[in-house]
Amino acid sequence: MNIYLDTADVNEIKKYFDLGIVAGVTTNPTIISRTGKEFITVINEIIEIVKGLPVNAEVISLDAEGMITEGRELAALNPSIVVKIPMCMEGLKAVKVLSDEGITTNVTLVFSVTQALMAARAGATYVSSFLGRVDDVGGDGIALIQDVITIFKEYGIKSKVIAASVRHMGHVIGCAKAGVDICTIPSSLIPSMANHPLTTQGLNQFLEDWKKVPTKK
Repeated sequence: MNIYLDTADVNEIKKYFDLGIVAGVTTNPTIISRTGKEFITVINEIIEIVKGLPVNAEVISLDAEGMITEGRELAALNPSIVVKIPMCMEGLKAVKVLSDEGITTNVTLVFSVTQALMAARAGATYVSSFLGRVDDVGGDGIALIQDVITIFKEYGIKSKVIAASVRHMGHVIGCAKAGVDICTIPSSLIPSMANHPLTTQGLNQFLEDWKKVPTKK
């Protein structure tokens, strides 16, 4: 399972990219708005940091024609751009056109198996299923993504599955066990994934024991 960062904070992206654990970046209009910078400026900064890894940038139009125009403009920025398209009838039209042109697409805001199947059949390179938001309305986000993966495997669907709206470690572990292709996470989860109280305890014990080792006088 590859790990993407779901952020537009270039400082956070650089910090974790330098660790070698980041395989790509996802953004959306909400995330971009938090930076206080122009959209294209932020996307270009991210492209510069991740050096060829996928950078997901979302269209804002709600009609197919507008999505197609924006998608082409975004794709022209850099070969690493993945055009995010919302899951809706107009979005499916746009995905079909863009995919036929060889543009990499990611259908976002997927909350059901049928939506995932339609996105894949329209030609989406990636399909983003939202876990946390499904949980918020009494659903089971992990069960959803397990079902999507099962169906994609059953029918040989090549679209890759992205787990989005990831809130906590349970989501990350559940995604890994389910066989998710990509888990895009907020940067705040990285320390929790890397740390463990027993690791800290073990390191402290090693340091205490090392003080007891005789040294030459």
